[in-house]
Formats: sequence, C-alpha cells, structure tokens
Amino acid sequence: MAFGRKNPEEIITAETKVWACSSEDCNCWVRDNFKSSEVPKCPICHSEMEQEVRTLEVVNNHSQKLNAKAE
Repeated sequence: MAFGRKNPEEIITAETKVWACSSEDCNCWVRDNFKSSEVPKCPICHSEMEQEVRTLEVVNNHSQKLNAKAE
C-alpha cells in the first residue's frame, strides 16, 4: 500500500482562441477570455496581436462573471 499517494488528475485540454503577438522577436500570447480589450496590444512589446487557435489546458476566467454582475 502507498498511503499519501494521490492519483494524478487528468488534464483536460480543448481548442482555445488565443491572441499571439505578431512580432518575430516576441512570443507573448494571451487567452481570448483573458484579453484586456477587443483587439489587444502585446503587453510586452506593444505590437499588434493576431487571433489563433491552440490546444491548451482548460482554464476558466471567473473574474469575467464578477465584472458582468457589477455592471
């Protein structure tokens, strides 16, 4: 028996919309549900960002729900 051992949790992934920096020198990206504006600028180099789809671990942005209730 192995006490204290936890079964590893399954990582759930999904195709996710992201915004990626268009600069060749920058590899910054942000999930669509975490963006700060409709068409975000790169927070690192301030270049334009382009929309892409990537397979990522599912992460929910609970602050969007809080902001919607406050309005």
